[in-house]
Amino acid sequence: MLFWGTADLAFCQQPTSSDSGNRKVINLSLNENPYPLSKRINENILNELPNIHRYAADDGENFVRQLALHEGVSAEQIIPGEILDLLGIYLGLKGGAGSEFIYSVPGYPALVNAAASVGGKTISIPLNAKKENDLASIEAHITAKTQAVFLVNPHNPSGTVIDKKIFHDFVKRVSKRTLVVVDEAYLEYTDDFTGRTAVNNVREGDQVIVFRTLAKAYGLAGLSIGYAVAPTDLARYLKARGLGDTHALNRLSIIAAEAALTDRENIQLVNKLVTDERGKWNDFLDKSGLQHTASEANFVFFDTKKPYEEVRKKLGEAGIIIGREFEPYHTWIRVSIGLPEDNARVRSIIRQIVNP
Repeated sequence: MLFWGTADLAFCQQPTSSDSGNRKVINLSLNENPYPLSKRINENILNELPNIHRYAADDGENFVRQLALHEGVSAEQIIPGEILDLLGIYLGLKGGAGSEFIYSVPGYPALVNAAASVGGKTISIPLNAKKENDLASIEAHITAKTQAVFLVNPHNPSGTVIDKKIFHDFVKRVSKRTLVVVDEAYLEYTDDFTGRTAVNNVREGDQVIVFRTLAKAYGLAGLSIGYAVAPTDLARYLKARGLGDTHALNRLSIIAAEAALTDRENIQLVNKLVTDERGKWNDFLDKSGLQHTASEANFVFFDTKKPYEEVRKKLGEAGIIIGREFEPYHTWIRVSIGLPEDNARVRSIIRQIVNP
């Protein structure tokens, strides 16, 4: 039983919007899931409150076992927690000053920034003409100094995904030369989660770490929790050096995540709602003659043909907050997909901006 449904969308104004004076503020900058949690998740959180004074270690170990079943791997292969920053720091220290980390720009730089903070060198590869990860160029830049290749799939900010066969073949080939780290924060929004995930490569023994977060499609941004799936030997090695400590996990986050992962009806409904809204955005952009990417995430990325700062300011005056500017795309904006009425309002403002 869901706490809400497609007929209850009028109820869903609080999660993405707030009232500031008489103006409604619509925050579409962080790619959050705008819909309320299911009844099951809410009830689990409330039922766990009496235990909040206890550490989560034992429950964390049970959570790891649930994640292993969910992913079809052994519990040893699960590294719990939002580990991207820690992983970047560790890999940067392991590789030493000057070790190289390859990633796509513009992009989500958490891992490479963390590695750079301890002496790693960032190798930035521009997206290709379709605003996709340029796998050929990435592979061409791998050297003996390359400590890791970092991919986000679907990519952020473009939302594009890589062809399944090309992607899996790339990971298999490149992981023989260096570690591949794949962030799949938005993969639940795509057309084929099971076929696209790089966990398939992990199961085949490739040297790849797959990171997931429940802060996006599963709606747990305020109780942020994630995990990684890695080859057994690599997972053991990283956990022996402090990554994935279950004592560091939030008890309420664990309880919410356990419920969210088993509530398949809810995640399927969220996927459908976002896909429908993304279709409305694509229709609008096509009819408006605005170039956009083939996003499969819960955001759209498009060219307004106006300077970013001008568009950001005008949207801000209307109470709408969008994502930051992504160089070198100075006329492009990323807009998270919110509630239907909020998406419609943003499109009406965009129409006024591009057709004054």
